[in-house]
Formats: sequence, structure tokens, C-alpha cells
Amino acid sequence: MPRVIEPHELATADAPCEPGDCFEALEAAGFDPRDEGSLLHAAGWLRRLGANREFLSRLLLAELRDRHREQDRASAYGPQVVMLSELGGEFFLRANIWPSRDEHLFRASGGSSFVYELPHDHNFDFITYGYFGPGYVSDYWEYEYEAVAGAVGEPAGLTFVERAQLTPGKLMHYRAHRDVHSQLPPEAMSVSLNVMHAGGAQGWTDQYRFDTTNNRIDGVLSAGSSEVFLRIAVGLGCEEACDLADHFARHHPSDRMRLTALEAQAGVLDEAGRDALWARAETSGNRLVAMEARRRRVVLEAV
Repeated sequence: MPRVIEPHELATADAPCEPGDCFEALEAAGFDPRDEGSLLHAAGWLRRLGANREFLSRLLLAELRDRHREQDRASAYGPQVVMLSELGGEFFLRANIWPSRDEHLFRASGGSSFVYELPHDHNFDFITYGYFGPGYVSDYWEYEYEAVAGAVGEPAGLTFVERAQLTPGKLMHYRAHRDVHSQLPPEAMSVSLNVMHAGGAQGWTDQYRFDTTNNRIDGVLSAGSSEVFLRIAVGLGCEEACDLADHFARHHPSDRMRLTALEAQAGVLDEAGRDALWARAETSGNRLVAMEARRRRVVLEAV
């Protein structure tokens, strides 16, 4: 499960700070979650930000007052995210709002909008701090990312660890491609603060959702813009795009992009053509592609 970072591990002073101070301190030193010193430095500054009990209310009031004049400001990638720094670089700061089942926000948007009860891992490291409210509860598992190919239905090798709560003041380090959790709504509205790592390789590694009942990979959550662009270009019938998809399917260094290229090609073929395409893919020598090709052919045969 995510590592709990205890206060005695931190050398940073406890004095409250502002989001800008936290960001500047991390920007000056960098944030590399693989380095113990860098990890604890960032955790210490996040704890200092969490000790500031007023900054978020001021920020939210300013958003309510000024939103109509700042439409272009980068603010979120979900209904509960409040950005505390600009995107770009190797990290960013954010606050996450976690509604309880009793909140209108939950009833209006549904639990899936807040990724509740969706077992998943992350393709990035992040540090989280329980800032407000009782905190969400998570069921935690661990798995070995390198041991799976990433095919839907593949055994995931999950090991259940425990159910735990992000209580006020608690600091946790979620490890990329290691920690899996399924979040449950808190008993009352809660807020967490995060330092999010944003390494350059993140876009080429997978983030999965899991079927924990059957201990299998249930799908991929991290499709990138390149994959979408390729599907659209091939779907529109562009000959150059079709040639590129064929090249990617055979030679791209990313297994996921190879599979995407095959899917794009399959989308413009008839049933016989798709079966022939996936039959060739089964013998590609690529583990992920071969497993997914076999699954697609089973589906075609069942039609």
C-alpha cells in the first residue's frame, strides 16, 4: 500500500506556508519521488502547506468572485480538482474535493465522476495529505507492473493489503505502477492536497483499472492524444495515416501504440479483414499484441 510518511521523517519546519512558497521550494530543489531526500523534502513542504488552514478558502472565494474574468485559466481535469500551481514541468500542486454520499455534488454527478469504487493504479507518483474532513477510505492492493503485459482479462497478481483512511494530517506516498486502490466516499466532505509527479515518460506507460473480484486487468485508463489522433486519421481514410498505422503496428517501441495502430486499422476493415489482421498480430512476437489479438479473434468467432 502507499507509504505513510511520519512527521519525524521530515526535516522541514512546521510553519504554515502559501501555495506559491511550496511551489517555489519544490521548483528550486526539484521533485524526484525515486530519491528519498527529494521525496521527503516535497512531503515536508506539502505538510507546511497543509498547516495553512486559510489558503484554500481564500482561493475558492477568489474563484467564485473572478471566474467570469478568468475563463482561460487552467483549473482542473475532473469535477473535484482545484489547481494550486500551473501545469507544466516535472510536478504540480492540486487540491482534491471528495464529497460524501449525502452531498448534492455526489448525487448530481454520481460516484464514478470522483473515481469512487474503481480499483486502479497510477502511472505517476504522488504525495497526498489529509487537509480537511474525515478523509476518504481506500481498499489497497499491490502488484508487479513488469509482470503483466496489460491485456484485458489478464491475471493481475494483486495482493490485498488493507483498508485504510486518509485521516487529517496524514501524509502518504502513492507509488507509480505499484499501489492499487479503490476509494470509498468519506463520511463527510473532505479535501486532500497533492504533489503530483509529471515525468516525461508518463504518457508512454499504462494506468489500469482492475477487476479485484477475479484478480484481473479490466481495462486501460491512460489513453493519450496520439492514440486518439491516429484512430481519427485512419478512420477518415487518409492513405498516409493508414501507412503510418501499419508502420507503428510493426515497429513502434510502445506496445500500447502498436495495439492502437492495429485497432485503428481494424476499424476500417470488414469482419474477414479484421480476423486476418488479428491472426497476423497473434504471431507478432509482442506479448501484449498477441494476447489482445487472440481475445479479439475469440470475440469475432462468437459473433
